[in-house]
This record gives sequence, structure tokens and C-alpha cells, in this order.
Amino acid sequence: MTALPKLAYLTGEYPRASDTFIQREVAALRRLGHVVETCSIRRTGAEHLVGPEQRDEQARTFHVLEACRAPITLIRAHLRWMRNPGRYLSALRLAWRTAPKGLRGRAYNLIYFVEAGVLAAHLRDHGVDHLHNHIAKASCTVAMLAGALSGIPYSFTIHGPDIFFEPQHWRIDEKARRAAFVACISEFARSQLMCFAPQAVWSRLHIVHCGIDPDRYGPGTRTGNRLLFVGRLAAVKGVPLLLEAMRDLPEAELTVIGDGPDRAALERQAQGLNVRFLGYQSQDAVAAALRDTDIFVLPSFAEGVPVVLMEAMAAGVPVVTTRIAGVPELVEDGASGRLVPPGDGAALTAALRDLLADPALRQAMGAKGRETVAREYTIAQEAARLSHLFQSYAKGGTTPSKRPEVRS
Repeated sequence: MTALPKLAYLTGEYPRASDTFIQREVAALRRLGHVVETCSIRRTGAEHLVGPEQRDEQARTFHVLEACRAPITLIRAHLRWMRNPGRYLSALRLAWRTAPKGLRGRAYNLIYFVEAGVLAAHLRDHGVDHLHNHIAKASCTVAMLAGALSGIPYSFTIHGPDIFFEPQHWRIDEKARRAAFVACISEFARSQLMCFAPQAVWSRLHIVHCGIDPDRYGPGTRTGNRLLFVGRLAAVKGVPLLLEAMRDLPEAELTVIGDGPDRAALERQAQGLNVRFLGYQSQDAVAAALRDTDIFVLPSFAEGVPVVLMEAMAAGVPVVTTRIAGVPELVEDGASGRLVPPGDGAALTAALRDLLADPALRQAMGAKGRETVAREYTIAQEAARLSHLFQSYAKGGTTPSKRPEVRS
């Protein structure tokens, strides 16, 4: 049997409480037999270590910036790559050529080049065959440069939406052109990348969903009046509209799980309302909260395909969310939940009121949502699709289909 490619995963911060889907993906690939080295540019803060899974992953993760702070490690790494001056200078030119405009942009890309040299040495020392990046911003620049220095192929998963707000700044065209392949979390994300990636690479842009384990989520106590929000407390999530809706839904109770820069302002806005703020919670705590809620609400203004919606649907909870980006690929309006226009507080309130008043509709939507997730968004299947891509591109030959096959 041919050995599976040894992988490294790189993000800006790993593990993070808000990016548990990456942890699930890494764990699923390991279960399939891949060795996966986890790498992070920065060490995550204690607020993200909300459970034993996060603490264990942090302990086994290579932290690039910390390694760069050791002068001997940094100098040895770059002297190593200077032995091939042509490749070294080519990678340095790539860093300069893809830098954002201005002195600040040039300076940052040179820093990323320094980091890439140390990362590339770590990958070579650990026998890594392929480097994969999530969140195609600065850490993906480091991945691209590490690949250029070491010759190790790289790929990345593109989520959106914010990466598409500044595509030239992050040079997603060049990243896609140089990548072995790109995993796009939705048809929408793929189409947006196609706006910038050269047409010659479109066949290497594949659909691989973020995934969950549906068996981790199940039905619990349903009282009929409990709402749940899980997410980062930042402007993009639209929580102020949800709090305004609560003023018109006196019978409802809202639990807010998550943290972020807007928490204090949101807590002030929620004074006098039936709202609880719980901060970051572990994956087990989120699963427990989903078992004991009636409606999940995510009134975001911009998203990719939120994993927390998949979790809610797997728990048999109807969802109320916004008709944006790839969300309609997951949530069917009127079947598994309600889709409302982003920023429309009246429509959000009306959708919540309708579901609060109709237990039978909530139950039917919950069942439909669980069916959808079990069919198209399980971590086992999506990790198998990624594994197929890693193996196919390592071997060369026929390019896999847009939605990679799942091998038994």
C-alpha cells in the first residue's frame, strides 16, 4: 500500500475557539491515516483553550514566531536555503513582487519571508510532503513562500467573505496560481475566487465543505421559547439587530455564546432584556446548548458557510439566518430554516415570531436540517475528499473532479 502524504497544517493562530472546524478536520485526517503536523504563526491566548482538545493541540503545535525569536534557529534556517541561491532569490523576489503597496506592505512581506524560511526548515526536518493552509491571508503568504523556498507543494482552503474584500492586497490570484489546488468551502466561494484566479487554474479549484460530526449533536429539551446565538461578538455578526428583535419578542429567551470586541456594548444594549452572555464555551458546552434550544439565530452581514449553522441543524434545531454568500447552499428557506435579508430587523423579528408560534414547523425544519447536514456536511466525508485531493495531486495525472469523490 502506498504511504499517505505526510501533511502540515498552517494557520495564523491554532487552535482557536472560533475555528474548531480546523481541529475537526485535522483529527479526521489523522483518523484516515495521515500524519498531520500542526503549525501556527502565533501562539493562541488562554481564552481560546476552552477544553482539553484545544490544550492538547496547542501543546503539539509548532509556533513559527517563537522559533524565529531564537537567532540561531533563524540564521541556520536561512543559511540552509541560501545553499540554493537561485531558489532563495526567486522566493525573495516573490515576496517583494506580491507585497501590498507601500513601505508597510513591503516590510510585512519581508517579515513573512523570514518566517517562511524557518517554517520551511521545520517542514523539511519533519519529512512533510504537503503543506495546507486555512484562512488565505498572511499565513497563506507564509505558506506560499515556504513552498517556494523548500519545493514542498502547498494548498489552501478559501472561506471568505473578507478575503474577497481585498483580493489584490492578499494576492489570492498568485496564491491560487502557485497552489497545487484550492479547497473552496462553497460554490459561492469558488465563484468569487474565479473572479481573480487565472482561468488556467479553475480546474484545480475544488469544493470541500467544512464538516461536523452529526452524531455529536442530538435532540434535547425543547420548551418553545429559547433562542441561541453562537459566534464572535463583532459588527459583522449583526447581533444588535437580534437584540432589537428581542424587544418585540417578550416571551423569548436568548443565550449568547462567544466573545469579541463588541461584547461590552452589546451587554449594555441588552440591559432589561431576557438575554444571557456566556462568553467562549467548549465544543461540548456548545453541543449541550444546542440540545436545549428551540431556534438558532445568526443575523450576519457577511459569512462564508458558518459551521455553527451546520451544528445547529445537526441538533435538529431550525435556523434563522441571512441570505448571503454560501448560506443558501446549506439552508433551504422554508424547509430547514428561514433566510432573511441581511440588515432587515423587521424581517428577522417576523421570522422569529413565526417559528416561536409554530412547534410543528420547528420540528419539521429541524428534521430537514439534520438530513441535509448528514448528507453533505459530515467531517468524515469532507476529510475523505481532502485526502483524495492530497493523494491525487501527489501522484499527478488526472485532475480530480470539482467535488472530489469519496473513496470507501
